[in-house]
Amino acid sequence: MWLIAGLGNPGKRYDGTWHNAGRMAVTELGRRHGISIKRRRFQGLTGEGTIDGVRVRLLLPNTYMNLSGDSITRAMAFEKIPPERVIVLYDDFDLPLGRIRIKDQGSAGSHNGMKSVLSQLPRHRFPRVRIGIGPLPPGDVIDFVLAKIPAAARETLDQALADACDAVELIVRGDQQRAQERFNQKG
Repeated sequence: MWLIAGLGNPGKRYDGTWHNAGRMAVTELGRRHGISIKRRRFQGLTGEGTIDGVRVRLLLPNTYMNLSGDSITRAMAFEKIPPERVIVLYDDFDLPLGRIRIKDQGSAGSHNGMKSVLSQLPRHRFPRVRIGIGPLPPGDVIDFVLAKIPAAARETLDQALADACDAVELIVRGDQQRAQERFNQKG
């Protein structure tokens, strides 16, 4: 079984904001594969199903961003999922809008959700799918990431979310290398 978590903030107030790109991608993945993500468990919303015959648990942590690791590790413990079978999707303003990047190690950068995850899973390698929302405009970072996504950017972001879902599907099938080759070089 794989655990696939989309980072973001819970509640209607944060729907459609840049910082919820990870949640949006996992929601789209659930839609694609007929997996309902409505059960309240592990401090989040979760659903179980299959992707190409492989069992997966989708998770949308309902903790705020800086406590995302708590929700993820609860689900891991319950399902006995090792770190290398956890995929975390999240927004990244250091990547241009529309780009995604897949890696399995490294720092969290300035992303508080990933800092929380890495504090719970130190020294572990696990797939991460970063969804570009950059560049960061002048002004306050928090104001930007919590702002609603403008209509002009929606089509580009939607393509990035579709790419993120495609990447997760490849990883779950055992082909992370192909996902990295396909999306990390995409310009």
